[in-house]
Amino acid sequence: MKKLIILFICAICGISTASAQKFALVDMDYIFKNIPAYERANEQLSQVSKKWQAEVDALMTEAQTMYKNYQNEVVFLSKEQKQSKQDAIMEKEKSAADLKKKYFGPEGELFKKRTALMNPIQEEVYNAIKDVADLRGYQLVLDRASDTGIIFGSPKIDISDEVLRKLGYAN
Repeated sequence: MKKLIILFICAICGISTASAQKFALVDMDYIFKNIPAYERANEQLSQVSKKWQAEVDALMTEAQTMYKNYQNEVVFLSKEQKQSKQDAIMEKEKSAADLKKKYFGPEGELFKKRTALMNPIQEEVYNAIKDVADLRGYQLVLDRASDTGIIFGSPKIDISDEVLRKLGYAN
């Protein structure tokens, strides 16, 4: 009798835990590549980044040139002149480092610009994924493009195209 009760309890537990959980996959890279605004924002960030990097490189080149000139003239300079030139070189290098930090640092201009350009697009995609998941009753949506360890995902559960349609980018 005990075996029958234990078997019955195990069967009930098994049935309750085996209730079908619905999940889906999306490919965020695929979605973003099919949104023209995202591609334009990436291109704009790339151009700004190149422009700012050129400014930083110009300052560094100037500092290197000053240093080479200093090395060539060092034997002819007085102690005060040496100190003056060394200070000027260090100031130029510091200026380049400060500019690099201003543009490319963790809270720099590039980060702010990326946030301003990309966040609205990412929010829109997230909301579309959430809407599709709610509509279809998905409890979990995984990103196929991220490094989450998905070895195989059936194309049948990939909702990337549906998300793009929801966003207005028919494929």
